[in-house]
Amino acid sequence: MKSFRILPSEIIYLRELAKKQLDYAYRPIMEQRVKEWIAHNRCRGNRPMIIIEADSFWPDVKPAPLCRSEAARWLEDQLQRNIFIYEQIGDDHVIPDFITVPLHIDFVPFGLEQQRQYAAEGIGFHIVPVLNDLPDTIESFPDSSFTCHEAETQALVRFADDTIGDILPSRVKNTINYWTFGITQMVVNLMGMENMFVAMMEKPKAFHSLMHRITGDLKTFLRWQERKGLLPLNNGNDYMGSGSYCFTDELPRPGFDGAARSVDTWGHLNSQESVGISPRMFEEFIAPYYKELSKEFGLLYYGCCEPVDPFWDHGIASLNNLRKISISPWCNEHAMAERLAGGNIIYSRKPSPNLLGIKANLDETEFKRSIKTTVDLTRDCKTEFIFRDVYKLHGNIAKLKQAVDIVRYLSS
Repeated sequence: MKSFRILPSEIIYLRELAKKQLDYAYRPIMEQRVKEWIAHNRCRGNRPMIIIEADSFWPDVKPAPLCRSEAARWLEDQLQRNIFIYEQIGDDHVIPDFITVPLHIDFVPFGLEQQRQYAAEGIGFHIVPVLNDLPDTIESFPDSSFTCHEAETQALVRFADDTIGDILPSRVKNTINYWTFGITQMVVNLMGMENMFVAMMEKPKAFHSLMHRITGDLKTFLRWQERKGLLPLNNGNDYMGSGSYCFTDELPRPGFDGAARSVDTWGHLNSQESVGISPRMFEEFIAPYYKELSKEFGLLYYGCCEPVDPFWDHGIASLNNLRKISISPWCNEHAMAERLAGGNIIYSRKPSPNLLGIKANLDETEFKRSIKTTVDLTRDCKTEFIFRDVYKLHGNIAKLKQAVDIVRYLSS
């Protein structure tokens, strides 16, 4: 952030927003939700938890900023978003009694900066490969680099604390671990998807060597974070990659001495890029490395948008400490409900974003049909509903609460 200058009028305004967020954070319903999340994440909850992730549609609905300076707008945006979630969604978010300051960390595999060409409009992009072909010897690649921009983070902490810290203290959060450990995403970012698929067929030994090397570098990255004291516990009101939350009394693990180890934390793995390969290829080229990486974490959430049912019996089911599995719109719900029934792995359902995002008005018939299908299939499962990747609400904010109310009614 280039400038931390702030106007007196902005300070007054931000402090009023902070007081409103604090009021919501201290309401009794928040304490109740924390208890429900802890029970839910132990697979002992009495109802499905519900989250509507606002990040994707926030630019479509957020109020026009009243602050003019850059740092003030950063604070305003975070405060307004938390207030919006409480007032306009009413799901199972726990409104925080703190301000999140992201810890900026860079992980550059083999020192090769990824390259992307973005569309003129929208969020689409094309990966420009920096590895067009795999050499026979991956060991010759340079080490991956890790950099923590701690000075920038601490400057942001000081700004937040000076402005509203007596109301909402700042809390530094290491956000890089939300998504970094998807090994195949890192491969695609280096090679592009077509090159990755071709390499599996034409240079299988070299591809295995690449996967082994990246897995080792990711483990080294965790050890680096541990030594630097950068790896925080994420057992409370902490976002988990792919949309859920980390509340648990199962972490940290025995032997914790105040310095977090990766086994004291939730991890998130996914392999969305494997959607184009067969289950046998997944078992051969992907699963062994994800299995090795899964051992690093105390609890594990697996998956994002990819269908997990083709690969469940070919590696995913054997991941260590697996507690949640993403059931995306492209997943065979029936097959996964059968596999998870009566177990201790949470069926983390991601309904189609089209249900909330395509039309201005909620199609109640179609929405209820989708939710009821999941509810009926998962009578013997522990379930949560995570609504993600909704980019437009078309001016109808009210349908967010409408959707939450329907899910609560049908799953009660």
